[in-house]
Amino acid sequence: MRRKQAEFATDSVAFEAFYRRHVEGITRFLARRVDDPHMVADLVADVFLAVMESAHTYRPGRGSEVAWLYGVARNTLSAERRRSLRESQLTDRVSRRRPLDSDDIARLEERIDAEQPARRAFQAMARLPEGERAVLELVVLDQLTVTEAANSLGIRSGTAMVRLHRARRTLKELPFVMEGTGK
Repeated sequence: MRRKQAEFATDSVAFEAFYRRHVEGITRFLARRVDDPHMVADLVADVFLAVMESAHTYRPGRGSEVAWLYGVARNTLSAERRRSLRESQLTDRVSRRRPLDSDDIARLEERIDAEQPARRAFQAMARLPEGERAVLELVVLDQLTVTEAANSLGIRSGTAMVRLHRARRTLKELPFVMEGTGK
């Protein structure tokens, strides 16, 4: 079991399969939260680099690889946000960009445009307490199960269900947030 935990960090074929299974989901996760295609591309790379560096921390008994991966993605995004607060916007934008070809930019711009309604929902959710907002994002927007979201956040499933219920109750009066949720 220990060997499997770090397999995708040491085996390039296993890592490539892991990457291919999850890159689209992680790209969607980040495109909902960031509106700069260069930043999305960099963060996707940072997430999978963090996965390689921290593969030894994955424990199948504590939850699915998806829940663990989304935890890594959330931590990567949080770390980036903390870092960017310490630097000026100009220095941050100039120093972090890597050249993207026009196809990469077009693809990321399409993804960002497609996630615009989700970004509006994030703005409406900004008034929620962090715990409620985090569970709602992972379950409703990223389509994790409540159990996977709980594992990703390091909380119990029951706690996640309560937080999800509170968040939905708070936001039920905001029609554009609830559109497309089956209500």
